[in-house]
Amino acid sequence: MKTVSKTLLLLAAGTWLANANAEQAEEILKVKKSTFVNLVDLLVQRGVINQQEASGLVTAAQQEAASTEDASQSPQAANAKPGLAPEAAGVEGVDAAGQPKNALKSKHVSYIPEFVKKEIRDQVRAELKSEVVQEVKQDAKSEGWGVPGALPEWVSAIHPTFDARVRFQNNFFDNNNAPAYNYLNINAFGLNSNNGQGLTTAISRSPNGPNYGYLNNTKNQLLIRERLRLGFEANIADGLKAGVRFATSNIYNPVSNDQTLGNTGQSYQFAIDRSYLQYDYLDSNKTSWFSLYGGRIINPFLSTDVVFDPDLSFEGVAGSFRFHMNENDPVVRGYKAANPTGRVGINQGQQTPDSVFLTLGVFPIQSVNFASTSKWLYAGQLGADWLVFGGSRFNIAGSYYDFENISGRYNSATGTGHEFDWTAPQFMQRGNSMVAITDINSAHGTVCTDSVGCLFGLASGFKIFNATAVYDYTYSGQTHVLLTADYANNLGFNQQQIYAQFHKNIAPRTSAFQVRLDVGRQQIMRFGDWNMNFAYRYIQRDAVLDAFTDSQFHNGGTDAKGWVVGTQYGLAKNTWVNMQWYSTEAIDGPKYTVDTLNLDVNARF
Repeated sequence: MKTVSKTLLLLAAGTWLANANAEQAEEILKVKKSTFVNLVDLLVQRGVINQQEASGLVTAAQQEAASTEDASQSPQAANAKPGLAPEAAGVEGVDAAGQPKNALKSKHVSYIPEFVKKEIRDQVRAELKSEVVQEVKQDAKSEGWGVPGALPEWVSAIHPTFDARVRFQNNFFDNNNAPAYNYLNINAFGLNSNNGQGLTTAISRSPNGPNYGYLNNTKNQLLIRERLRLGFEANIADGLKAGVRFATSNIYNPVSNDQTLGNTGQSYQFAIDRSYLQYDYLDSNKTSWFSLYGGRIINPFLSTDVVFDPDLSFEGVAGSFRFHMNENDPVVRGYKAANPTGRVGINQGQQTPDSVFLTLGVFPIQSVNFASTSKWLYAGQLGADWLVFGGSRFNIAGSYYDFENISGRYNSATGTGHEFDWTAPQFMQRGNSMVAITDINSAHGTVCTDSVGCLFGLASGFKIFNATAVYDYTYSGQTHVLLTADYANNLGFNQQQIYAQFHKNIAPRTSAFQVRLDVGRQQIMRFGDWNMNFAYRYIQRDAVLDAFTDSQFHNGGTDAKGWVVGTQYGLAKNTWVNMQWYSTEAIDGPKYTVDTLNLDVNARF
């Protein structure tokens, strides 16, 4: 705009001089010469023109004034009547009174140099182009021009998501680690055997190899893994949406979507990881008061990976109810919450600032045929989400997770020998106390030699109280300092009941805690974004259900303590690298020390 203003002022000055006739120009030059010079000087001071342009303008004005003066002194001009063109004075077309028969109208055409015209055209074109293009784009988007407008309405209602990860995982084991049973494999073998052999002999003679019943905890291991997830969410009606997500996964491991490379060329499994309906009630101000979920859903609770692995999906129904305060506060209404799972290992839940929330859920874990009851999780959480000190947030929640019929039950020798086979867990990692649930010997619980197989179940019940607090301090706009504290205690452990049923005296080890610090961006979105995390974790063997806790810390499971250090860095738009280092050891059980390095390359849209 400065260039246009400059050009218009120059034109105005030039037109003022050019439109003056000879007599006026002479008068101006004589009487107001200083005024014109002052005007030019003012333009120089304001930065509209430079000194060279000013000198040229004054020189041009002087030359034009001189030309006008010469013309006024010519013989033709002396004989001409004022106001008439020279050819109209004293020639044909003049009446007796000396007035022209056809009065001639004086026309003044200002000369605009070609370079000035070009400058004006270019400047106007450049300024108008961006505005016009922006308006056209906005109209096209709002009115659905082109191909999107020709597509069915349901297409624009579907929102796809995609993310991919390649992981290099290196496990460094201590050579002096004690052997550790793989109870998941043992149960799978026991359910399908009829060999009449002792446990150790049965495992050693397994058709799957002599190491089938043991975990590898002595040989260092480099694994390359891949995770691919493709999701779709569709808006069905106001407040109602449906979603589905496919992922590299399997039906045997609920806490990992990783596919380990090295399957002799066999194809990967691609399973339905989530499938759900969700209803959100919004009032006239678009404030959400409650949400209902059904199907295979995202974790609806404020939690960390101490209790639930980040890849774990919940099967069942849940509802989250929110009581809002300060909902008309501009800061609250304008708050943009980050992705609740954007931090590695932390699920920040409902993301509704200045509210008190209650989340309830009922989740079937294992549906059992020919049994009076199945395995269930009944869960409840009460918490508060508050904006403090400007954009900083404080989340706190108390949770109770009641796992029903999760512990093993003894198959009595007087029964069929299979009545409580269903209490053997379908999935486990390691760490929880285990007991033999199938044994027809007179001495209970220590050796499994029965001819119909060997099965093990969880010794303890699990009724977990969990307290989680997250303080998110915003520093310098985009940098966040996130402090997380998590505590869990299993109130379902009953030492006397375990001894009465299995004749095993298992000491209670039922507490877990974690303190963690995150510094950096909430979520890595573009090149140069970064964050770092530091944590110390302590999980006793029966504090939480080992099947659902973090699958990376101590190679999954409980009975572990140690440090976690990690960092993420943006390589490009929606592309980043993540590195996590875990240094862990067993707390009470046999010696088991492992350090794990994960290096991930991630991408999403």
